[in-house]
Amino acid sequence: MPDLDGIEISDHPRRDEVFTPEATAFVADLVRTFRDRRIELLRSRRIRQEKFDTGLRPDFLPETAEIRTGTWTVAPPPKDLLDRRVEITGPPDRKMMINALNSGAKVFMADFEDSSSPTWDNMMEGLVNVRDAVRRELSLRRDGKSYTLNDETATLVIRPRGWHLPEKHVQVDGRPAAASLVDFGLVFFHTAREALDRGTGPYFYLPKLENHDEARLWNDVFCHAQDALSIPRGSIRATVLIETITAAFEMDEILYELREHSSGLNAGRWDYIFSVAKKFNADSEFVLPDRSDVTMTVPFMRAYTELMIATCHKRGAHAIGGMAAFIPNRRDPGVTAEALTRVKEDKRREANDGCDGTWVAHPDLVTVAEVEFNAILGRGLNQIDRQRPDVLVSGDDLLAVDLTGGAVTQAGLETNVYVCLRYLASWLSGSGAAAINNLMEDAATAEICRSQVWQWVRHGQLFEDETQVTADLVRLVIDEQMVVIAEDLGRDAFADLPFEESRRIFEQVALAPEFVEFLTLPAYEFLD
Repeated sequence: MPDLDGIEISDHPRRDEVFTPEATAFVADLVRTFRDRRIELLRSRRIRQEKFDTGLRPDFLPETAEIRTGTWTVAPPPKDLLDRRVEITGPPDRKMMINALNSGAKVFMADFEDSSSPTWDNMMEGLVNVRDAVRRELSLRRDGKSYTLNDETATLVIRPRGWHLPEKHVQVDGRPAAASLVDFGLVFFHTAREALDRGTGPYFYLPKLENHDEARLWNDVFCHAQDALSIPRGSIRATVLIETITAAFEMDEILYELREHSSGLNAGRWDYIFSVAKKFNADSEFVLPDRSDVTMTVPFMRAYTELMIATCHKRGAHAIGGMAAFIPNRRDPGVTAEALTRVKEDKRREANDGCDGTWVAHPDLVTVAEVEFNAILGRGLNQIDRQRPDVLVSGDDLLAVDLTGGAVTQAGLETNVYVCLRYLASWLSGSGAAAINNLMEDAATAEICRSQVWQWVRHGQLFEDETQVTADLVRLVIDEQMVVIAEDLGRDAFADLPFEESRRIFEQVALAPEFVEFLTLPAYEFLD
């Protein structure tokens, strides 16, 4: 019997089937082995942030120049990750998983992070759903309907939570475990061997990395986990989301650290925009205009995505495009037509730029994205062999936020407040992906909303009529938007959602004197 001293797991009806003695011991070993390094890396983030606050700016690292100029490549992709032209994402909800796996997309990313609210029930049920999906036992009967997996389904990839998040329901030696290691460890323990036996493998997406040292930690976790379960090294494949401005300067190095386990990089656009506001929150030159003005074609976003494609293809890795937030509305043909047009334009640009695939958040968008990639790929599986020697991106290009254009407007402030209040109420109620005004909002887009409000207050931004954005103005807008939300949702629906808590958290993260690193950290204290 494994030694389980010092481990406490919160009660749940599924606890004993997820946290078997062997699985619990495996996760605890990961936590104990790597927690000091994780804590040190998080400390390094804070130290670097202090330097950014006093004017330091990131640059390509001189000490890793040989890695950037070297001729190395990552391991070749496994068969079921050769073609990734359309990937669909969503939380590990049972019905959503079945629909996503059956959607026709090549890959489904089951997301324990930004599109999930990390209630204990969501996390436990999600782990069971992932286990059942790998075993092809995922089915559901609800409201007289039956949902089962098709014979042919998308390849399953899991996104665990980021390094910064704790899992308070798993205590190891009196301290909350790293949520990332709980998610990864349980998925890997329960599914890795089964996945390999079925001709696939343990595949992951890695979120929120800020530098190659954090990628090295993940690589060491992978090696340790594979050795512990006698699974061949290199079986794990991981795609890293480039969703922080600092990681954009270390894409070669991140791929290099994970080269035995790497499946490429993804342009995590929404978190990337949030990261710009966060990292340079003290500098007025990095104040962002209305969210609608920060498109993928503005200079600093264009530089980052083109550099990602060039870097990936130089290293034999997939470059995956980002998420279009527009979603169709089956009850409103006009909204649907607009969404399809915007998504089509976005995916056409990515395919033409050289991306090997892209993300969508809704089954109705799979075909729209697929058509654009088919037009470029033809019968090919990807375009990794398409090099981009024309891409010459400097550090200044990555930091050229001042060339974004756009404006800070009253309407933009109202939208940010409205969206963040509604999203937080949804998140606190257990739903981490919320359709709001025909956009799919998740934690990353909510972070953009509140970080822009924080920036505008901090730097005294002016509207065109010379009105200054102040904390008092924001509170007035909150009052107004609470009324609008109540009207939009209806009195009963509004009363059923935790809008008072949502408001409290929003004011904490949007109006605090110091920038709160992630809104999910204070919000997590409100979850069961």
